[in-house]
Parts: sequence; structure tokens; C-alpha cells
Amino acid sequence: MSQPEYTTAQATALTNHDRKPIHIPGSIQAHGVLLALSTQLEILQVSNNTQAYLGKEPEDMLGKPLSYLLYPQQVEIVKQCLVKKIGSANAFKVLINTFNHERYFDAIAHRTEEAVILELEPTDSESEVSFLSFHALASEAIAKMQSTSNLGEFLHLVAEEVQKIIGFDRVMVYQFDQSGAGSVVAEVKREDLSPYLGLHYPATDIPAQARELYMRCFLRFLPDLTVEPIKLVPTKNPRTHQHLDLSYCLLRSFDWCCTEYHQNMGVKALLVISLIQDQKLWGLISCHHQTPKYISYEVRKMCEFLGQIVSSELAHKISNSEWDYKVKLKSLQSEFLESISQADNFIDALIKAEIRLLDLVSASGAAVCLDNEITLVGTTPNIDEVRALIEWADTQVNDNLFSTDSLPKLYSEAVRFKDTASGLLLLRISKVRRYYILWFRPEVIKTVHWAGNPNESMQAQADGSFSLSVRKSFEQWQETVRLTSLPWKACELDSAIALRNAIVGIVLSKADELAKINLELERSNQELASFAYAASHDLKEPLRGIYNFSMVLLEDYSQVLDDDGIECLQTVVSLSVRMETLINALLRLSQLGQAQLRLQATDLNELLTKVIDVFRASRQDSGLVDICIPRPLPTILCDRVLVNEVFSNLLGNAFKYNDKAEQWVEIGYLSQEEAGEQGSRGAGEQGSRGEVAVVSPLPLCPSAPLPLVPNAQSPIFYIRDNGIGIPQHHLETIFRLFKRLHSQEKYGGGAGAGLAIVKKIVELHNGKIWVESTIGIGSMFYFTLE
Repeated sequence: MSQPEYTTAQATALTNHDRKPIHIPGSIQAHGVLLALSTQLEILQVSNNTQAYLGKEPEDMLGKPLSYLLYPQQVEIVKQCLVKKIGSANAFKVLINTFNHERYFDAIAHRTEEAVILELEPTDSESEVSFLSFHALASEAIAKMQSTSNLGEFLHLVAEEVQKIIGFDRVMVYQFDQSGAGSVVAEVKREDLSPYLGLHYPATDIPAQARELYMRCFLRFLPDLTVEPIKLVPTKNPRTHQHLDLSYCLLRSFDWCCTEYHQNMGVKALLVISLIQDQKLWGLISCHHQTPKYISYEVRKMCEFLGQIVSSELAHKISNSEWDYKVKLKSLQSEFLESISQADNFIDALIKAEIRLLDLVSASGAAVCLDNEITLVGTTPNIDEVRALIEWADTQVNDNLFSTDSLPKLYSEAVRFKDTASGLLLLRISKVRRYYILWFRPEVIKTVHWAGNPNESMQAQADGSFSLSVRKSFEQWQETVRLTSLPWKACELDSAIALRNAIVGIVLSKADELAKINLELERSNQELASFAYAASHDLKEPLRGIYNFSMVLLEDYSQVLDDDGIECLQTVVSLSVRMETLINALLRLSQLGQAQLRLQATDLNELLTKVIDVFRASRQDSGLVDICIPRPLPTILCDRVLVNEVFSNLLGNAFKYNDKAEQWVEIGYLSQEEAGEQGSRGAGEQGSRGEVAVVSPLPLCPSAPLPLVPNAQSPIFYIRDNGIGIPQHHLETIFRLFKRLHSQEKYGGGAGAGLAIVKKIVELHNGKIWVESTIGIGSMFYFTLE
């Protein structure tokens, strides 16, 4: 078993151990006395050693007022605790009559939710240490610690100065990692002792509840681990019937696991000082002595004060060591965000600036996921592996930011690409769209030196469960750690979050700019449409004058004009007719731009019958034309007049641009399912034309494969012909206004506006129109009406 790869049963054992109520042990250490008082300062509980220290039996003290033991002015000091916050202590000297003589004690009082606790430790000192004396003891140590900016040197100086003050055999600075495990990062010791510097300790050695208590009580002291703890009398508070909360008590007894653990290390006396960084337990100053050793309360208070100074300086030293790296990240971040904010397409800018994207969090690879489009940058798993990883993250990751330095332990499939992505930093940009940025770090195989086998604390029971036991060996034990990357630093996580916030801000800014542009464009379009309508309408009047006067000249004055003059006037008449046609087209298009749809349920079979009747009536001298409809058309919601115009234009063009002896046109539609079947069937198959409903009495069109069409939610209508066809490079340009593919003399002329008008009508219905065509075979126009 490899630390810290626990099975579920092992993890359960650790969790149960963390839940042990070590803050309510029901006992204290033997070097002092404890009294639990009511808010009226009545003695409710006492430690079962009052006879030894105070000359009074526990039972004789219960129910008595505190004045039974202390002088009135001392009682008043204790009473002040009632208005202080929980855990805040008052310390003072007291003189108590014991065994017919007086004895001095260090008194420490604080309150809990249910009681006021008074701790008494005997002392030989009659007076409290003055500020000047305290300053003299601490100032030299503080000055030395502040003299260095290097974190390692600073921590070593801390260990040295604490050892000078308390004289213990070994003083270590112990640092926790994110998992709760830790390592010795500085050590000062007696020469004959084995070194612990650089050794790692599992999280089970100092479980979560113990770490939490170190956040409440900043100094713990145990002068003699061999002495049995002293029970409280009674064991529970008689008012609340609960165990007394000793979280903030200096005399609180140690858990038997802690005591046995240190005894196995050969330790007899222990002092521990908490080191706090950013309101979290950064580490401990752990002091060991091979024999029992008592330290006065004043010296311990000085050590606690030094611990607070170290905690304060620690933030400064860590900041100095990380400052250069943070400045580098900030610089990269500013440059990167400036480039994507100024880009026309910030997504392209995000992907193309690949070096900066990786440097932003010191990653070796990255993947940018924008819905189903994934772009890989640097050294990454392959596209399918990244896609599967994102699918896993969709279901397993709820936060906008997720990081791990051991992805294979959370996602088993990651073992296959551990060389590129043992570490993962995932940033969710949007919760609505699947927008992610994933950064990767490769596996880093490392050797960890443990103080003994960390797995010895896990003992298998007969029933298959696991329990925690105290380790007995602390000899150096090596472990090779695999499937992990370098850990992600807090400043790197901050950099990723800053990137997300900036992207969201840029998107909102771009959306605002786009909304303004759209508003301005809509206004401009309205003005342009109004101008086009007014201009085209006003141009018709002078144009009519030109035409009329030209005709008068031709009819009344032709005898006075020579042939060239008559030809010029005929050209003027012809051009004025063409110009009127163009103006009418422009006028129609501008009208459509301002038109309001009049939607109504329309039977397209009825509508198409009228279109065909009008068309045939206009071509009576052109011979027989074949118009076939394979099956009845649906009834849809549309503007009847405008859709009539669509079919009229497309039908007219189908015959107009047809030079075959036998001309035919097919009008029909495809459902969404049929469109998909046509695509899967392929262009090489012949579609079955049998057993179809025929609206027109004309014969069915020749059998031919239907080309692939895109998916649509509504029916896809089509008009197919066997005309001259359209070159591939003109399939989109034919929908432009006044775009003609032939000279005015060929195929009956025209303004070149019909398809532009058709496209406008289709778009007014939120539809689309497109064409597929083959030269010499024919064309097929598709359109949808949403």
C-alpha cells in the first residue's frame, strides 16, 4: 500500500479518528489545578488533585463560591472574563492558603459557552514579569529573526532562538501541506540525536481535530509524558450534563495516542507552538526533551509571543520568496488579457497566444474547449482523451475552478496519459455553454523520506476493517511517489480565476458593443430603405416624361428625323423601359424591407394551383410545359401574398432559363427525416418515384437522385428543373440585387432582381434559401419557411 492511497475502509478509519472528541477529555495534566465555575462564579467541577495543591478535598469545594478560595480583588479579575470573548484569558498571580501556609499560583481564567474556567499552576515567583524584563528576553531573538529575508535561514533561526529560551534537546519547525501531512523544514538538536530534518509525516500523525485545536490554543505544554492525567470531579457539568470543553485550557490532558506516539520517539517533555498564516495552520514549532522538564508560565508566554511574531514574519518571508514569481505571473496576465481584449475575435486570440496561455499557470500543455470544438496547445493528451476527460469533468466538477496534482487517482483513465497530464487545472468559463480551459502538467516521479513507514498506523482487523494505531518506528523510510505532478500554487489558481473574470468581462463588453452596432445598423437600414423607396418613387416621374416625350418624337416627328436620329430615340425608349424595370425592382425590395408579415395558415396546394394557372395563361403561345408535384404540399403559417411571389419567381426562372426541347419542373418538399435519408442514401442512388400523390394532372418528372440537403426543423421546399444550370462559382452571387449571368438579349432579359426579392421574402420568414446545380443538367432551389 502506498501513502496516501487509502481504500474506502482505510479512509473511514481515518475519518473516525478525526472525530474523536479530544477537546473534552474529562481530565487535565498533573502540574496544576482546574476549577469550572458557573456564571455566578460558583464552583461546579474541580480536578481531582486539589488536596495535593490546595489542601482541600474536591467534594468540599463543590458548590462553594469562588470567594471560598480567592480574595475579593482576585475574584473580580475572574469576573472580567464574563464580558470577554470565548477563549480570551486573564492571567494574574494569586496567593492561596494551603496546609496552614500561603502558596503562590499563576492563575489563568477564560470562559466557554457554559462555564468559566480557572487554571492554577504553582509558582515560586511572587511577582509577574515586567514588560521591560519580557522585552529584554525576547528582543534579541526577534532582532535575529528579522535580520534575514531567506525563508530557510529564518526558520532555522527560529528553532535556534526557541531552543536558547527553553533549553530542550530538539526544536523543529514543522510545515503542513494541503493534505494535512507535513515535513520537518528546520531543526536544532542535541548532537547525539538522530536528525528528523527533511523527513515527512502522514496526516494521521496530527489528525484534523488536533490541527483544529492548535488554531484555538497557540501553545501546548506537557512537562512529563509519564504522569497519568487527573480526572475532573464530577466528570460532567452538573448544570448542562455535558463534558467540559477544554479547547482553550493550558492544562488540558493530551490524547493517549499523542502521549504514546511521543514516548515511542523517546520524548518525555513536549512543547508545541502554533504558526498561523492567512488564518490557517501553516505549521508548528515542535520541541522535544528526553527527560521531564518544567517551564514556567512566564517563559511559555514569551514563547507564545515569539510564535505570533514568527507567524507575522512568516507571511513576509513567504511573500518575499514568492514575490518574483507572482510579479512574473501578473505581468504575463496583463499582457495576455490586453491582447485578447483588443482582438476582433477574442477566442482566436486565446488560442493563438499559446506560449502565454501556458506560462499563465506554468503548464506544459492546455486544451481550449468551446462547445464541441477543442484546440490543443503544447504537450497534451490526444483529442479523444481530452474529450473524454471533459465528459468526466461535466459530471464530477461543480466549481468554476478545479485543480489536482494527481489526476489518475481521481480519474482512472488518466493513467494512460500520465506522462502529459498527471496534473490538471480546469477552468469553467461558462455554465451555460461548454466553455473550458484545461491546463496539464506531466508526471514527476519523486522520492519521499518518511519518518518511519506511514502505513504502520493502519492496522487491519479480523472483520476486514481498518483502525489507526500508534506508530512505533521512526527510522527513515523511503517511498517512490508516482502519478503526481508538481502542485499548483495558490497564485497560479488566482491567475486562472483572474483570466476567467477578464474573459467574462470582455464577452460582456463585446456583447454591449455588438448591441450598439446592431442598433445603429438597424437605424441605418431603416433610413436606407426609406431613402431607396423615396428615391425610386421620385425617379419614376421624370422617367415617364423621358419615355413619353421620346414616343411623341417617334410618332409625330419621325419624318423630319434621319435613320440615326430615329435609332437614337428608339434606344432612349428601350433604356427608359429597362430603367423603369430596375426602379420597380428597387422599389419592391425597399417595400419588403419595411413590410410587416401577415401570417396566416396557408394551403400551399391551393396557392400553387393559382400560381401555375397564371403561369400557364401567360405562356399559351410557348407550347406545353410539364409541372409535376410528387405529393400534396403541407399547410403552413406564412404571408400568403409574399410566398406566392416566391413560387412565381422561381417557377418563372425555371422555364425562362431552359433551352431543352422537353422542359419540366418539379415542385415538392422534404421532411427533416427524409432530408437525412437522402443524405445517407448518397447521390448515386435513384430515389423511388412510384406511388406518390399527384396534384397536377401532368405526368411525374423523370426519376433522378435528390442531392444532400442540410437538416432543418421545418419542411424543406424545392423547385427542380432541367434547365441550363448555374456555374458553381455563381451559386451564391445569383441572389445579389441586379446580378445577371447573361447579357440582356439572352433568355428574355430581366432586371436581375427576382432572386434577391425571393431571398428577402424567405429571410423575412426566418428561413434560408440555397441552390445546387449542374451545367447542362439543371438546378434545384431549396428554401425553408420557419
